[in-house]
Amino acid sequence: MARRGTLLLALCVFVGLALPPLAAALRETLTFTVAGLMTLVLLRVDLAQVLAYLRRPLLVGALLAWLLIACPLLAFAVTWATGLDGPLGAAVVIMATGAAATSSPAFARLVGLDASLSLVVAVLATLILPFTAPPLALGLLGIDLAISVGGLMGRLALIVGLPLLLALLIRRVVPRERLAGWSGMVDGVVVLLLVLYGIGVMDGMLAKLLAEPGWVAGGLALAFAANLGLNLLTALAAWPAGPRIALATGLLSGNRNMALYLAVLPAATEPRILLFFALCQFPLFLSPFLLRPVYERLAARLGVNSG
Repeated sequence: MARRGTLLLALCVFVGLALPPLAAALRETLTFTVAGLMTLVLLRVDLAQVLAYLRRPLLVGALLAWLLIACPLLAFAVTWATGLDGPLGAAVVIMATGAAATSSPAFARLVGLDASLSLVVAVLATLILPFTAPPLALGLLGIDLAISVGGLMGRLALIVGLPLLLALLIRRVVPRERLAGWSGMVDGVVVLLLVLYGIGVMDGMLAKLLAEPGWVAGGLALAFAANLGLNLLTALAAWPAGPRIALATGLLSGNRNMALYLAVLPAATEPRILLFFALCQFPLFLSPFLLRPVYERLAARLGVNSG
């Protein structure tokens, strides 16, 4: 299953579209799915490499500043220069304020990139998000994101804190050699959980697509453009730090945690902004399948190893 992970990931969103009752049922399990996913990813990442990145605060700080401050400002400049206003323009800018998806380390492993760096940046970006996204959205767009720090910390405790404790306990109890022997099975379960997550986030999407097919098609094209554009721009900006870091950070930058915004934003938020965030799940789940061949060729040419 792990070898075909990117293809399964691409197909799962269409399964969620085709089977609305299944998507609705799996949506109720999303938080627990993400917690299980994070536990398994923590079993597979190199914790020594994670600690090594934490000992490089200037590098990590620069990456976080780019992701959480520079990217929203650039997105605002692009939308202003192209005349993209209204809900779609606002949604693109708010997307760029988002933290990297919590599932980023799993996506990085699937395409052969640095999962350790992805874990460090994704978790720290989510911790910092309540202090960067609201003032940027208010200052640039006049939109109050109203993100509760307490609510976000509670969510993080469930999807990061508990998995970390469980992973450390398993690493302490299970011999390293046995854990290494489980690697194929663990990777397979990671793919399975990602597939279940991908189906669940499609809940309600078919009805929205049928209600406004033209707008959804335009929003979907823009979601792919924003995802791939942020990926490319970030990789180029981070290239001086080395291709290993640049490629992993590019993937992080494109794959933003829109599910978090969907969970915490008030119901009074402009409906088309929320719909755009839902559409961002398509490039999130399709990008590993689309980009893995590119990453494999770059890795072979540049000598980049996964982490």
